[in-house]
Amino acid sequence: MSQLEKYNLFDDAVRECPFAYLQTIRNERPVYFMKELGAFYVSRYEDIRYVKKHPELFSNDIYTYGSNRGGQVRNIAEEYRAQNGWKRVSTLQRTDPPVHSMYRALINDAFTVARVRKMTDYVETCVNDLIDRFIDRGECDFVNQFSIPLPCTVIADQLGVPRDRIRDLKRWSDAMLAPGGGFVDEAAAVECARQVVEAQKFFASVMEERRCDPKDDIITDLVRTQVTDKDGVTRPLDMFELQDLLDQLLTGGNETTTNAIGSALMLLLQRPGTIEKMQNDPKLIRNFIEESLRYETPVLHLWRVATCDTELDGVKIPKGSSLALGYASANRDESVFPEGETFDIERRKAGAHLAFGSGPHHCPGAALARQEMFSTFTILLHRLKNIRLADPNDTFAHVPSSFLRGLKSLNLKFDVASRERYAPSASVY
Repeated sequence: MSQLEKYNLFDDAVRECPFAYLQTIRNERPVYFMKELGAFYVSRYEDIRYVKKHPELFSNDIYTYGSNRGGQVRNIAEEYRAQNGWKRVSTLQRTDPPVHSMYRALINDAFTVARVRKMTDYVETCVNDLIDRFIDRGECDFVNQFSIPLPCTVIADQLGVPRDRIRDLKRWSDAMLAPGGGFVDEAAAVECARQVVEAQKFFASVMEERRCDPKDDIITDLVRTQVTDKDGVTRPLDMFELQDLLDQLLTGGNETTTNAIGSALMLLLQRPGTIEKMQNDPKLIRNFIEESLRYETPVLHLWRVATCDTELDGVKIPKGSSLALGYASANRDESVFPEGETFDIERRKAGAHLAFGSGPHHCPGAALARQEMFSTFTILLHRLKNIRLADPNDTFAHVPSSFLRGLKSLNLKFDVASRERYAPSASVY
């Protein structure tokens, strides 16, 4: 009997720690039809790079080419959204070049390396502000008091949304993603959809304000921009396109960074002496960030669909089949990352990971996410010491999802190294 038959991604134990499953797939059947996902799971680094280089064979436009990914629960959420708000259309995430390129050009300037470099002082201010709120207590829930509000604050400011709506942004972002994660029932899916429509109506009102009173923010840029479609017609973005772009900016701008920051600190806490090593040698922080993204990839997999009958690594893949590109698996592929199941903050070429994707669909916010992580750990390890778990038996429970990986909470105790705000003004680049 194949070892693969022992696993199911929706079993709680496997979901909490899927890496033995992913390693077995890489070793036994690198392109594996995973029944629980209804998709071919692509587990190796080079196979994923091949898929991403060939959108003519493996499209990101999964709905046009017949993929049934999502299931009944997700369909219920989409129906509610279409009937009560604005239905989903494909902009950044579910398109291929040249359509994808048209939408991508609208947001590229907001997240360039040069722009993010200029944001260093601002990001460091946000980090210090959050630490100030809990440093005198000597304890915190790091996820809820830091790794959630930091990227939510940054994306709120970039979008032009008031900071008093940060918790709403997080709630809406969770609702946008949960139905696709496989762990909500029909009633919960409808509630998620209701919250998504609430978000849409909020953003619609902000967009109307920006049309009348432009600001220096992303929403203003989007409502004022013009695009030229495939028929050569120049026009403004319609409300369906605007809502889908904001959906993706919101979820991409906070969810994965939240998960990445929390997981990175978890990795340090699991390895006694590593925090002190980095405090003694802050130059290790940059590589630590890349290694944590590799080892605890915040998005386990994303989707493609076969545009024709084809094959991959000798496995026949019929037209219309879903493929799950296993980034978390590829990032531990031993042929690329020797001893890939070992966490090593001094690993050479840790930055070759696929946590932010690659090619045309490389995450546009990757530079900003890296800066948020770098500023976080540069300042955190300067201002706190003896960072430890409030409960030494903490099991590091994760939010239930088949494709996202993030902690529910991370309760800490610590001693104060410095109450003074720390501003190294150090860019990750």
